Amino acid sequence: MKADIRPFGERAWPDLKRARDRGRGPERVCLLPVGAIEQHGPHLPVDTDARIADALCRAAAARTGCLSLPVLAYGCSFGHGEAWPGTLSLDPATLTRTVREIGRWLLATGFDRLLIVNSHFGNWAALKCGIDHLRLEHAAAIHVGAVNSWEITRGVKEWFLSDGDDIHANRAETSLIMHLAPELVPRRRVKDADDPDRTDGLVFTWLVPQTSRNGVTGRPSLASPEEGRTRFDEMADALALRVRRAAVEEAPIRWRRRRGAVLPVIQGD
Repeated sequence: MKADIRPFGERAWPDLKRARDRGRGPERVCLLPVGAIEQHGPHLPVDTDARIADALCRAAAARTGCLSLPVLAYGCSFGHGEAWPGTLSLDPATLTRTVREIGRWLLATGFDRLLIVNSHFGNWAALKCGIDHLRLEHAAAIHVGAVNSWEITRGVKEWFLSDGDDIHANRAETSLIMHLAPELVPRRRVKDADDPDRTDGLVFTWLVPQTSRNGVTGRPSLASPEEGRTRFDEMADALALRVRRAAVEEAPIRWRRRRGAVLPVIQGD
């Protein structure tokens, strides 16, 4: 019987029940792609981060049979300010709570392995807070973790940072969108979009319009769809390997909360 590789959102509940009940394979792992809606320079769509995360999770699902959840497109983009239209940001506390609630509902319906795949730098702190809440509240009941797409392998991380330590809409992101959605990248804008990283040696953290003239940090002029395809396949293969490990991983030490233990009251519960 051919494996079902449709994403979570395209399946009816009996199909999801079969995936849930099938056993200990990769199909028990849920991937949550998380991105952002924010300006990405004059040459990339504002859903760049969400598009990359979603495509990466779908590709890993096609390789493994795991479940790719609907993309969480909105993220934490406070750092971009309001200089350029297109940025629609969540408050970090909103993203943290959203991750907690998705995890709770997955657990309530029988899914206990959640891997968050993040493609936006500004989401990381809020996502880690959400994970901390889940592992405290549901210790030993849910396995939850996260990975940033731009550092999923050493080679990918070096590629992403090849044109600056503080990058945005740069060579790497532009190459990936040239591969995933070439019709959305106007080449005439790419060649003139380069803007250098001005953050080296700075003490303070500044808004993007205080360090970039056009919303870009890096050299998108060096991008190519061929480079995007090669690196995307590397990223998808690495995520698929992580999914296979997640399907069988257990805590190094067996532990369960003692009966009657009372957790602290967390504001917002």
